[in-house]
Amino acid sequence: MGPGEVAAILFGTFGVLVFLRVPVAFALGLAVVPVFFIEERLTPVLLMREMFKSYNSFVLLAVPFFLLAANLMNSSGITDRLIRLARAMVGHLPGGLGHVNVVVSMLFAGISGSSTADAAGIGSLLIPQMRKEGYDAPFAVAITACSSVMGVIIPPSILMVVWGGLMSVSIGGLFLAGVVPGVLIAGSQMITVYIYAKKNGYPVHSRSTLIELMRAAASAALALMTPVIIVGGIVGGFFTPTEASVVAVIYSLILGVVVYRTIAIHEIPKVLYDSARFAAITLFCIGTASAFGWCLAYFKIPAALVEQIDQMGLGIIGIGIMSALAFLLIGMFIDAIPAIIILGTVLYPVTQHVGMHPIHFAIIGVMSLAFGLVTPPYGLCLLIAASIGKIRLVDALRNVVVILFPMICVLLLIIVMPDLILALPRWIMPAFVD
Repeated sequence: MGPGEVAAILFGTFGVLVFLRVPVAFALGLAVVPVFFIEERLTPVLLMREMFKSYNSFVLLAVPFFLLAANLMNSSGITDRLIRLARAMVGHLPGGLGHVNVVVSMLFAGISGSSTADAAGIGSLLIPQMRKEGYDAPFAVAITACSSVMGVIIPPSILMVVWGGLMSVSIGGLFLAGVVPGVLIAGSQMITVYIYAKKNGYPVHSRSTLIELMRAAASAALALMTPVIIVGGIVGGFFTPTEASVVAVIYSLILGVVVYRTIAIHEIPKVLYDSARFAAITLFCIGTASAFGWCLAYFKIPAALVEQIDQMGLGIIGIGIMSALAFLLIGMFIDAIPAIIILGTVLYPVTQHVGMHPIHFAIIGVMSLAFGLVTPPYGLCLLIAASIGKIRLVDALRNVVVILFPMICVLLLIIVMPDLILALPRWIMPAFVD
């Protein structure tokens, strides 16, 4: 069979299974089975072999530990402290709680590395509060969902750990490259909130005094040390990403149990169970997606794609836009991690062929997939926020589109100006980022 025939079978079977509402993790594994039966040189046993091979990765150990650290931070009441700090910083602006929502998501992103944890933790506190102060429910849901995407863009990011492990890209470099896009996205959202507030007359809180700001900062200082410890440790060469994830767990546990005393000892098993359950789902997705990706590579589908795209004569910007569109599209239907394994590994040779920097390509992919968390039909963060706000998902779509538009503009800026995101890694980690 040729690359085109195999691609048609793989993606056709996968598409049908997803349409039939088969969970994506199972659909990815089942999609390769027909190929294994049709091609006489292969056997279905390879499916299990490739799945288990994908788990034999030291870097991927960071995924369950970062998930556990995020759950511990959520359980320890960190979100309340971050909200107080954000309110003291930006609560006096028009649409104060909307700005607080964005800033808290930016701060929490530097702790959790997970957008879903961001949407659930912050949404459960701020959406009811925003509705109580007179904000439209669809707007409250939309800004919570859209701001939560920063969870996988601002370091530390679980998606960046997976990307770096799969494609041998410096994870420290990826973390540093995520800082500027995260800040730009937060800025674009705050401008949108300001316009909404002026148009709809949303309430304004009184400006906090310097003393109140200092107290709020002191209250959240230990929590805000988490990204400094994780990113600083990796960039400084003190520990690997996997070791950093374990340090994050230990630090979160000390904060919750010893310092803040907001996590009781009897609550720890529940946190461990929830983290293990989510980690199992994530890792199973990685396993089946890896088998799918191996099948693509075996039949030289990426090479065939490189050959076809080469004939189009696209440069770095053209390939960047094409990659972003592809990731935005696939992110609407499946989770980000399998999308990285399937689409990222296929497009990676294409970007190398035109001379795109691996970190530039990674940030384009991560940002595009992050936006998929608020675009139906998948839109996991939007589903979580709509559930908390007790509204239908379609009711928030108009507001989501309005907030998402300037975020897409930020993505385009990153595609056109790669030096914007590469400057920080090149300055701090010149030995690892050429």
